[in-house]
Amino acid sequence: MSLRQKWTRVTVHFDTVLQDHSLRRETPTTGGGAIARTPRAVPVTLDRTSARPLPLQVADALRRAIADGVLVGGDRLPSTRALAAELEVSRGVAHHAYDQLTAEGWIEGRIGSGTFVTADIPVRPRPAPAVATSSTEDDGLATVVLRPGIPWTPPRPSAAWRRAWRIAGAEPAPHDYPDPAGPLSLRRSVCALLARARGMTVEPERVVVTTGAVHGLTLALAALRPPESAPTPVLAVEDPGYRVAVSAAVAVGWHVHDVPVDRGGVVVDALRFAPDSTRAVYVTPSHQYPTGGTLDGRRRAALVAHARDTDTVVIEDDYDSEYRYDVAPLPALAHLDADRVVYLGTIAKTIGAGVRLGWMVLPTHLVEPVLRHRIAVGDYPSTPLCAAATSLLDDGEWDRLVRAARRRYRDRDAAVWDSLSEFGELRGSGAGMHTTLVLSPERADAVARGAAARGVEVPTVAQSARSHPDPGGLVIGYGRLTDDRLRTALDVLVDELRRHRD
Repeated sequence: MSLRQKWTRVTVHFDTVLQDHSLRRETPTTGGGAIARTPRAVPVTLDRTSARPLPLQVADALRRAIADGVLVGGDRLPSTRALAAELEVSRGVAHHAYDQLTAEGWIEGRIGSGTFVTADIPVRPRPAPAVATSSTEDDGLATVVLRPGIPWTPPRPSAAWRRAWRIAGAEPAPHDYPDPAGPLSLRRSVCALLARARGMTVEPERVVVTTGAVHGLTLALAALRPPESAPTPVLAVEDPGYRVAVSAAVAVGWHVHDVPVDRGGVVVDALRFAPDSTRAVYVTPSHQYPTGGTLDGRRRAALVAHARDTDTVVIEDDYDSEYRYDVAPLPALAHLDADRVVYLGTIAKTIGAGVRLGWMVLPTHLVEPVLRHRIAVGDYPSTPLCAAATSLLDDGEWDRLVRAARRRYRDRDAAVWDSLSEFGELRGSGAGMHTTLVLSPERADAVARGAAARGVEVPTVAQSARSHPDPGGLVIGYGRLTDDRLRTALDVLVDELRRHRD
């Protein structure tokens, strides 16, 4: 292979003559009103031997140019034909690169005009290295936090985002309390989303809008609470598991029973040891938090059968099922028995946790108890928020963000595997926004402390464990990080794993 075939470095000039005048950026001169051509150039380097696909290499180069101020808001980009000709790649490579940057909000297409850097995009200085190479050199440097559950979101608001809030703002101020279930239009949009994303056929009458999965959990627990004369109800939870769910259950007056987890998720057979007053089981079957296990079909059937036999309800938190990189996700538990499963969904892992919107799909007999509780405590959905969320779902924003994020997470999941698989079993790889490296508790703690001293905070499985023995491990969350910061953090973890061997 020649050097030319291995590496291609091209400076794409915005005033070059490529049979495409969209490459030219025009600015007025200081003279008599004539128009001058202002040369603009972007260096694009392609490594044709790299495992990173060419479209992502092109997108990386343009993204850096925008972030570093080489390109600024309003700059016109070359057409895909012109860019492909300069780089000697197929036009599809250029198309995919532009699609990626459009989904992230860096660029936008204008019908009849071309493709431009998003207007008013802020210029950001090139980031300093995230962590130092030794524990004595990290003073003043930013900490990299490998926190799971925080999604990637575009750096700039999309057209669909801006349009959604214009639609919400155009509505008259709501003069009365809204439907406690949420507007019918939004519930129908949620039903359409569940149909295409999870293959669920759901009637809008069984959907209740929430502020997120934990809110849905507390609403379900309120509806399931027995009369005051009955023993305090018990919620069975995964251990290790999502501690916020545990805190929420305790806060609304429930006791908690811990159920062990293994590499396949919650151990269903262990539920037979739950107290008689257990009324519900909370699980994360698609990608167990934090160990990453996926509940297989046999265990799913056994869990639902257990609920039928004991007259309990399964509360299914399907928090990141849209992110699978190896095979399609298993059907939701709600498919197996709609009368025994409360399904919790959220946009926190797609559009963003700060929006505070989710939904629950209820068994028919629990709809009225949930709505009565909401009315009794004055817990109503926000009308403007629901209007904006309806627009976002109907406009395809959820789908676009999932597609863009899935591509990023697939690469990051692979990077974690490539860096850490030699050190132990990786659970949850191929799905979600985090992977768990199984280690002894002592080694996991030592590595976490060593990494923290060098500016990398990585949670341990022990932080999510309660009464059962700590299985040991590190939870590597990669949703919110940039690729560069993730690579830096992984280098530190590899260093510490080699230093601290069992």
